Amino acid sequence: DELWSPYFVFLSAEGDDVCLVLFQISRKDFHGFKNLFHRFLQVKGPSVDWPKINRPPEESIQPYEKIKTKGLPDNITASLNKLAVVKLNGGLGTSMGCKGPKSLISVRNENTFLDLTVQQIEHLNKTYNASVPLVLMNSFNTDEDTKKILQKYKHHRVNIHTFNQSRYPRINKESLLPVAKNMGMSGDNAEAWYPPGHGDIYASFYNSGLLDKLIAEGKEYIFVSNIDNLGATVDLFILQHLMSQPEDKRCEFIMEVTDKTRADVKGGTLIQYKDHLRLLEIAQVPKAHVDEFKSVTKFKIFNTNNLWISLPAIKRLQDKNAMDLEIIVNPKTLDGGLNVIQLETAVGAAIKSFNNAMGVNVPRSRFLPVKTSSDLLLVMSNLYSMDAGSLTMSEKREFPTTPHVKLGSSFTKVHDFLARFESIPDMLELDHLTVSGDVTFGKNVSLKGTVIIIANHGDRIDIPAGAMLENKIVSGNLRILDH
Repeated sequence: DELWSPYFVFLSAEGDDVCLVLFQISRKDFHGFKNLFHRFLQVKGPSVDWPKINRPPEESIQPYEKIKTKGLPDNITASLNKLAVVKLNGGLGTSMGCKGPKSLISVRNENTFLDLTVQQIEHLNKTYNASVPLVLMNSFNTDEDTKKILQKYKHHRVNIHTFNQSRYPRINKESLLPVAKNMGMSGDNAEAWYPPGHGDIYASFYNSGLLDKLIAEGKEYIFVSNIDNLGATVDLFILQHLMSQPEDKRCEFIMEVTDKTRADVKGGTLIQYKDHLRLLEIAQVPKAHVDEFKSVTKFKIFNTNNLWISLPAIKRLQDKNAMDLEIIVNPKTLDGGLNVIQLETAVGAAIKSFNNAMGVNVPRSRFLPVKTSSDLLLVMSNLYSMDAGSLTMSEKREFPTTPHVKLGSSFTKVHDFLARFESIPDMLELDHLTVSGDVTFGKNVSLKGTVIIIANHGDRIDIPAGAMLENKIVSGNLRILDH
């Protein structure tokens, strides 16, 4: 069978025997990797010709306010019943010092990302007497732990489905051969595999049979977002905008974008390229143009990765194998020092393949990702109030902008972060917080304006209980010991 090219046959020596271990997790995974790898070998040079990049035409990115002015029909339930919510749940919590799926980290009042998601959708179903299901795209890293925890939602008013994204082999950067010695996931071989980015959603969803199942149940759209984006709730106005389009002009893809700030310069942006809307990621930008890409003046918006996608359109494109996603080559170094590459794709890159695709420029509040302990501090604080799993900026905060928080390496792991706060400080009037070194916070601390706390190497700073710091720089050594 010519499909089984030499690249995918692993040789592993066992004593005197040499056994061929075929890369056969599933025929479909193999087929997907083969296509991706083949395209990677063929692509030469950058995936975009920089002079041909244009800003998107004005009408292709609608302001959210314009969509909102259309209002909602009396019966939004009919529209909700045509929707499924998909959360990207393939990531681990390792960057925050946690084992297992990131979605199981507690972020607010002992609620995990997954708890909040289930609460949001259950609230929607109860309020509107609807049946919006939750679909989790797991990876081989998160599937087992996630499925164990799903038992606890049995009696919630949410149907939960899961499917797995593919498992592909990492490739030796020099030889371009897979580094796996066999099909196993243990020992040295654990590092040999990776989930190939969230662009894999289309093929995995299609191959799982769940796409056909949802279409058979009358679902027309999915709302896709990262599970760690606490701002990505179902927006009824965007949903209604999709549902109210005439059949022949049906919008098949909406990407929520928002205005870029200095903190978002690496985020992917929408461009017009060869008469199509297209997502441009920083990894695709020629080195000479990276500064231009990061510019807030030329590229004013970035992709939140909140996406609304037509299910029949996904099926049509997958049937024809017509989804052409740019390959992102992600270099990694394994624990032993071996340089490898993993080939990935991004879910938003498919925008160019869908009919009548558009961007919607949404408020910043719809982009509230928790990637670091600095983000965690914000969402745990009184800056936000929580209602039915949704976080909203507190009405008591005078400015709608989020404070800039930068916590040092002593706070990176969630366990260490929690140990350094007896209670989360009052941050309602905070603009900027920088903390570096061995610093702890007592109960009921209040932070206002710009606060910078730096404990030099060997020093320790304990901010006392009840302290109010407003526009202060604290440095040196401050120990508070029990008497």
